[in-house]
Amino acid sequence: MLTSTLLLSNQLPTLQYSSTPERFDETWEAPLATLLGLGRSAGADFIELFLERRNYISSLAEDDSITSISPSLSTGAGVRVFRGKADCYVSTNDLSFSGLKAALEKGLSILGLQLPTAKAFIPEINLELLRDYATKRGKDAWLPACSSIREMGEVLLDGTAHLKQKASHVQSRRATYFRDWQEVLIAASDGTFARDIRLTQSVGFNLLCADGANRASIGERVGNTSDANFLRTWDSQQAAEKIAESAGKMLYADYVESGTYPIIMANHFGGVIFHEACGHLLETTQIERNTTPFADKKGEKIAHESLTAWDEGRSENAFGTIDMDDEGMPAQRTLLIEKGVLKNFLADRTGSARTGHPRTGSGRRQNYTFAAASRMRNTYIDSGEYSIDDLFTSVDKGIYCKKMGGGSVGATGQFNFSVDEAYLIENGKITKPLKGAILIGEAKEIMNKISMCSQDLEIAPGFCGSVSGSIYTTVGQPHIKVDSITVGGR
Repeated sequence: MLTSTLLLSNQLPTLQYSSTPERFDETWEAPLATLLGLGRSAGADFIELFLERRNYISSLAEDDSITSISPSLSTGAGVRVFRGKADCYVSTNDLSFSGLKAALEKGLSILGLQLPTAKAFIPEINLELLRDYATKRGKDAWLPACSSIREMGEVLLDGTAHLKQKASHVQSRRATYFRDWQEVLIAASDGTFARDIRLTQSVGFNLLCADGANRASIGERVGNTSDANFLRTWDSQQAAEKIAESAGKMLYADYVESGTYPIIMANHFGGVIFHEACGHLLETTQIERNTTPFADKKGEKIAHESLTAWDEGRSENAFGTIDMDDEGMPAQRTLLIEKGVLKNFLADRTGSARTGHPRTGSGRRQNYTFAAASRMRNTYIDSGEYSIDDLFTSVDKGIYCKKMGGGSVGATGQFNFSVDEAYLIENGKITKPLKGAILIGEAKEIMNKISMCSQDLEIAPGFCGSVSGSIYTTVGQPHIKVDSITVGGR
C-alpha cells in the first residue's frame, strides 16, 4: 500500500498494491490514482481509465434443436490520453499495475509525451468517494440469479414448438437469446471514480414461411436491462401467436406499387427510422466530421411542430438504460427536439471539447477495446395529441407500415428501409396486406413531413453500430403520420 501521498517516479517499481482481483471496488483507488498522476506529470491534460469485466452467453434454437451455445469471458482496460484537442486510446487485457502503466506509457508516446525523469514528483490525484451504482442497487446479485444454460435451452425450444403449432407453411423456425453481464470501473484525472454493473438480455423469434412462390419472413425481439428473471417471465406462446399471425397475412400479400404516398408508421420499432436517419445526425461525432446538416441549426426549426423527441438513459428496464455512461457521468434526459425546434446535441467528453456542446451522459462504447463516443441511449419521438383514428381518417389512400425491417442510412441522413408488414389504407381504413415496400427519403425533408403523432408511445430494443462499436439502444415512437414519402415496390 502507499505510505505517502507524495511520490517520486523512481519509487513506482517498489509500490505494492492489493486490489481485489475478482471485483472492482475501493481497493483500486490507490493504483489508478497513481497512474493518473503519472500521466499528468508527463504533460497530459487529461487521462481516463476504463476497466471492464464481461460475462456473455448466447444460445440459438433452430427448429427443434439447440444448435449453438456460445459463452465468452473477457477482462481488460482502456486508457485515453488528452493533450489539447488531440487524444489517443490504448487498450490492454492486463489489469496489473505494470500492465496498465505500459498502456499509459504507449498512449503518452503517441501524443509525443514521455514518462518523467527518475526523480520527478508525481502529482496526487484526489479521486471522489467511489460512486458505486452496483452496490447501491444490489446489482452484485444479478449474475448468479440469471437463467441457467438448461433454462435457456428449455425456453427457446418451447418457443420454437409454439411457432410450429401456431404457423402454417413453415420453412424454418429460430429462437435466439443472449445475456450480457458487464462490470465497469472508471477513474479520471478530474476526480471521477465510479463503478457499475450492467445486465442486458434479449430473446426473439425468426419465422420463415413459404407456399410455392409465396414467401414471408417475420422477426420479433424483446430486450431488457436489470431484470435477472427476464427470460423466465417471457411469454413465448404469446410472441409465437403474434409472429405467426403476421407471417400468415404477409405470405399471400400483394406487392406494393411504387410511388409517393402518405404513410402511417406504427409505434414501437417504427422509431428505427428516426434513430437512424436523424438521431445519428445529432451526435457530436457527426459535427466533428461535418456530416450533419443540423450542425449549426440549434435553436432553429428542423422538424414539423408536432414533433418532440428525447434521448435518455433512465427509463425503467429499457434496452438503452444506464445509471452512468462509459465516462462515469450519471444518466440524464436530453431534450433533442421540442415542437420542431432543435434543442440539444448528444455529446461525450471529446465531442464536448471539440464542438462546445455540453456533455449529456452519452459517452458509450461496446467494450474496453473502444474509446467512448457520443451515442444514443433510449431515443424516441414523444407522444402527441392525436388519436390513432385521427391519423387513419386523415389518409384517403396510403400505406400503413406496421412492422419495420432492416435498412441503410447515408452519412448525411439519406435512408432506405424495408417494411416487413404493411397494409393499404383506403378512405381511412386498412383494406389489404402489402409486401415489398421500401421507404426512401432524407432526414431533413422527412422530419418536416411528420405532421401527426398519436398518444401511444412504445419503445423497442435495438443494436446500434458506430465509431465506438455496437451498443444496446432503444428506439420508439407513437403512431405517426408522414404526409408523403417515396415508397419503392414493384
